[in-house]
Amino acid sequence: MPPASDAPPRVTVEREGHVLLIGLNRPEKRNAADLQLITELALAYGTLHRDPGLRVGFLFAHGEHFTAGLDLADIAPRIGPRGLELVPEGGIDPWGLTGERQRKPVVIAVQGSCLTLGIELILACEIAVASNSTRFGQIEVSRGILPFGGATLRLPRAIGWGNAMRWMLTGDTFDAAEAHRSGLVQEVVADGAQYTRGLAIAQRIAAQAPLAVQATLASAQLAVAEGDVAAAAALQSTLVALIASEDAAIGMNAFLNRQSATFIGR
Repeated sequence: MPPASDAPPRVTVEREGHVLLIGLNRPEKRNAADLQLITELALAYGTLHRDPGLRVGFLFAHGEHFTAGLDLADIAPRIGPRGLELVPEGGIDPWGLTGERQRKPVVIAVQGSCLTLGIELILACEIAVASNSTRFGQIEVSRGILPFGGATLRLPRAIGWGNAMRWMLTGDTFDAAEAHRSGLVQEVVADGAQYTRGLAIAQRIAAQAPLAVQATLASAQLAVAEGDVAAAAALQSTLVALIASEDAAIGMNAFLNRQSATFIGR
């Protein structure tokens, strides 16, 4: 259920142009995720998903750490015979495992500790930037559980089987250089610069034709979920729909006149 009205928000939400800024906001607990934080995060993703004026999400964290992972003291008692039900009505699963998948791209910036579900948020987003001193860890096996936010599905594909098993089966932590080498994150920047760099990438994406961005993302998601044949079969019809859009005309006119395009999302 939504948090009580007098409870401090666990997630901040702010619009900056066409970008939705989503901030984990439990710094006194290293942004450990309790039910309230997860609920608010899912609702923020729902806002991004539905609002036609929003084109990109930018996920970051307040404080020194991105997240210490799950707040097991709060979450463990909620695990019933069917597992956990964490996505409220109106929300979108930030880990992309249940329900409708987020149709807008999400850029993420991480720092400090980025453990368990933090890595799984990276795996569910499109582009990740890390500060140089970030420490990563998929440490569930040391707590007697398994990763259940998508790491077992996506980490082997993202960084290779051996790399994924190295970290998931030992529970060892690794640094930003290893995260970049293996492909978990796309950029490593100086400590404190991750927010600015991540937001700049989000804004760059937001400046592109939004229908084309969403179609590109959907095509890639379809290829992962259903295979290359299914994704290839949909390419031509998607192209036909896009070429008839106002944004395609704007883009072509800008190209012919060597100007920057300002897209309208139609």
